[in-house]
Amino acid sequence: MTAIGVFDSGIGGLTVLKALREVLPGESFLYLGDTARLPYGTKSPRTITRYLQQNVSFLKSVGVKAVVVACNTASTVLKEAHLNGLPVYGVIEPGARAALAGTHAGVIGVLATRATVHSGAYEQALLAIRSDVHVVQQACPLLVPLVEEGWAHDPVTETVLHRYLTAPLEAHVDTLILGCTHYPVLKDVVQKMAGPTIRVIDSAHALAYEVAADIEAGRIPANGDGGGIQVFTTDISPSFQQLGSHILAPHAIDSWELADIRGD
Repeated sequence: MTAIGVFDSGIGGLTVLKALREVLPGESFLYLGDTARLPYGTKSPRTITRYLQQNVSFLKSVGVKAVVVACNTASTVLKEAHLNGLPVYGVIEPGARAALAGTHAGVIGVLATRATVHSGAYEQALLAIRSDVHVVQQACPLLVPLVEEGWAHDPVTETVLHRYLTAPLEAHVDTLILGCTHYPVLKDVVQKMAGPTIRVIDSAHALAYEVAADIEAGRIPANGDGGGIQVFTTDISPSFQQLGSHILAPHAIDSWELADIRGD
């Protein structure tokens, strides 16, 4: 097993894969976009846990040495899942640590899916490190389909974002966590609307450096052969290929394949 596996419900996890490629240029990656069952953020914890276990099993079957769960919603159920003994990395704790390193006032906003907000995972992770922090959570269920549609800079998306940002901005947050890996596609728009004094955080690079540290420490074997990127999806989507290539640029995708995940 030489590759690092990465999965998300759709295209958003490619923002994490890009950060991993930048931090670990010598590693090979296998990406799984579970496009047939998108979105995860509206599903129950039981269903999300089942999807998580099936996706990890698939990645293990195609030969990975570790799995990055590039999905905030799936990361909320990691503790409940049985994951075949592979090293598995979630995105919530790295994002929480990055936000706490950036806040001055201790007022942190979280933009996330309904499932992630209802889980309270970010609030728990933040309070476990700093008990006096004030967390303002905002569910943003319309953002994932807008990103998947490729409407990152559409006026409709800006209108929706304005509505979602109202409560966090009125609470005077000084830091905003993009609590879904689809949302970094909207980072420039969010930053513009939030203003220059608010720090906008995504967990991609923080997570990538944690994986790199484990490779350096020998907890995960290094590849080092400058391997490629192989992408699997559970449904064929030409728009995924077009937008996915744009997100990962200038890093090339070597192959696209349809994944057959049994047991759904």
